[in-house]
Amino acid sequence: MKAIRRLNQSHYEMLAALRYGLLEFLQFSRAAAERAGLTPQQHQALLAIKGCPERDHLLIGELAERLHLKHHSVVELVDRLVERALVKRTASATDRRRVEVRLAAKGEGVIRKLSAAHLAELREHGPELHRLLGSIIGG
Repeated sequence: MKAIRRLNQSHYEMLAALRYGLLEFLQFSRAAAERAGLTPQQHQALLAIKGCPERDHLLIGELAERLHLKHHSVVELVDRLVERALVKRTASATDRRRVEVRLAAKGEGVIRKLSAAHLAELREHGPELHRLLGSIIGG
């Protein structure tokens, strides 16, 4: 990694603007999740499951890793999502000790709507974040 030896005012300004833009997006995301009746963690869990490449499920441990949470916290989170009929939990066919978490039909609908809103938000405000990242990474 190339270290910047001398920071100047423009470095601080770019980093501050990038952090502000990221925080604005995260605030949008929190509010969108709440309008959908979810906590931000519930939204993140649904997105992590839906966004799993090449599979339609995540194991509890994988979900914990993606959410940066402890295993027992994810078990409680999944319990709440199961109660709301947003996900289904099943024992793995290959290892009965492992638990697979899949989206239920209701969860599919919720994550589709939330993801569409997030993509629209990124299309509107993403170019500025992209510009800032390019300035920081490129120079």
